[in-house]
Amino acid sequence: MATPTHSPSLRSFLTRPEDLDFINNLLLEKERPLSTLAIAKRLIEERLEAERRALLERFSNASFYNPAASFEIGDRLIFPAMNYAAGVVTGKRAGTHPDLEPFVVIAVQFEGDGPGREFASCLKSPHALSRDEDDDAQTFPGPALTVDEILENSGEEFIMDLEEKLLESGNLVRLKDEWFVRELLLEVGEANLNLAEAVLDMYAGGPFQTTEILEQFGGLAGPAALQEFSMNYALLHDDRFDEVGPTGAVLWFLRHMEPQEVQATPLPLLYLRLEHDRRLLDDDMLDLEAEIDDELSPLRYAGAEISSATVTLIYPHRRLGTLPLNARLRTFFPTARRSERVYVTLVDARDGEEFTGWIVRKARYVCGLGPFYRKYGLPVGAYIEVSRDEKAGRILLNLNQYRPRKELVRLIAPVNNQLTFREARGTIGTSYDELMVLGTEEPAAVDALFEANREQEKPLVRYVRDALRALAPLSPQGAVHLKTLYSAVNVLRRCPPGPLMTTLVSSADFDYVGDHYWRGARRERAR
Repeated sequence: MATPTHSPSLRSFLTRPEDLDFINNLLLEKERPLSTLAIAKRLIEERLEAERRALLERFSNASFYNPAASFEIGDRLIFPAMNYAAGVVTGKRAGTHPDLEPFVVIAVQFEGDGPGREFASCLKSPHALSRDEDDDAQTFPGPALTVDEILENSGEEFIMDLEEKLLESGNLVRLKDEWFVRELLLEVGEANLNLAEAVLDMYAGGPFQTTEILEQFGGLAGPAALQEFSMNYALLHDDRFDEVGPTGAVLWFLRHMEPQEVQATPLPLLYLRLEHDRRLLDDDMLDLEAEIDDELSPLRYAGAEISSATVTLIYPHRRLGTLPLNARLRTFFPTARRSERVYVTLVDARDGEEFTGWIVRKARYVCGLGPFYRKYGLPVGAYIEVSRDEKAGRILLNLNQYRPRKELVRLIAPVNNQLTFREARGTIGTSYDELMVLGTEEPAAVDALFEANREQEKPLVRYVRDALRALAPLSPQGAVHLKTLYSAVNVLRRCPPGPLMTTLVSSADFDYVGDHYWRGARRERAR
């Protein structure tokens, strides 16, 4: 008889209480951590094998029903035409039919409490269900689902359920996406952690892979994979160390040696959330908000997959050497499942020079671009093309450069602790947004002006009003484009376009003159 196969229900693949014992034994047997997916695959394999064994046991010593065959009382039969129901022959009697030669009628009691049924046997006449005695092509239901088929159809639900049960078990620990038995972790003592700190300190804080740290001080006693997992677990629970690797990688850095702008958001980038009624924004305003693509705007990129994007520098990012991690960049920039800070290599696409970068996920910026900005003397408003490198953990930076020439730009020129602007010729050699371009000859004075305004805690409408007054003299009509106003306001207060737009719309201090241009209301201009 052919080996039985079976198509188990996809719904059956949820974690059972007894599965946790199997998983514990699996981890003990392997003596190394396993990922959730690896555990799921092995669990499904075991479940399929258990079902196969159960089918073999259920249908052992059974024959397929064949009307031409002869059966005895007590024989176990399987009926493929009845969805592979199984039963036992409980009686026999002679059968007659005017069109058939004599045959035998067998009584069959099926599994369960249902009534028995009678079937013909020993038929010499042809029958649709008759088969040759040597025909071994008949099989049980199939083909069976494979592990990959089950994961493709119900893998997400199964893995989510599995992760939940593993977390609830209490005796397993998880790092990244790997699990191991808590009691069998290798001991990592204070001496080992001190050695790890010394190793990282020798190399400017890191980043180092766990295997590199272990090699430096001789490692732990045990299998290599378990050494790495145990060391990661110990480092993760020690505040001296920060895990800064992107998804799929583990990198360690000494927390106190990370740049200050990585450990805490610099004040010029700190956004104190402003409640605003977005219903006041019309379609043109929403389109402009999406065009600016401020990292603090409530935007999500839903277009085709991209591997590069262009961003426009505003003053706080240019001053601090940071890059906004806006909606487009977030689609392809390296990220991590749990690490709040991610180490990244930034590469000048023009000459290959590398810079150390840090992704600060929660605050949505990347720091470490100061040397790149200074290298090319970029103004506020400069366009930077950012793209993913073929090598993981690397990001390319590019500019649309041209021969430097004198351009008319707005210079930030604080006077008497007030924000003012004047126009002057500045040398620029890269593409930029003419509406957002700014420069300054006195960065320290602008810093002082920022500090003074921060201490005053003025409402946003005052920042908008002051910026508009300062910019209006540079325009013959006294009107200022919203992008220019956005660029200017962010010199003194971090603010995305949304709250700025609603302030303009809702305040009587401002008049709209079309095409995103605004000016002070008549009574304001009269002052």
